Amino acid sequence: MSSIGKLMKQAARMQQQMETVQADLAKKTVDATSGGGAVKVTAKCDGTIASIKIDPQAMNPSDAQLLEDMIVTAANQALSQARDISNSEMSKVTSGFSIPGLT
Repeated sequence: MSSIGKLMKQAARMQQQMETVQADLAKKTVDATSGGGAVKVTAKCDGTIASIKIDPQAMNPSDAQLLEDMIVTAANQALSQARDISNSEMSKVTSGFSIPGLT
């Protein structure tokens, strides 16, 4: 088989694996908290936010800015964790892929 044929076969196999990993990542979640647990954000490893939970005691109208900051902090932490997991899983799929002449 020609090297182009092998490359195409390898690329098709990798694409199938990536689709499977992406589907699995959409189901996997991570949690992050802020403000001593006053805000909890759950993110999916596909880069979306699944839920935000706020302790009712943290909802003081005079501290709205503080609550907003806690939400942003927890969301960024959760998305960062999700992104790390996603990158790790995707690199497992692409690690063996080599393009002749570029490696």
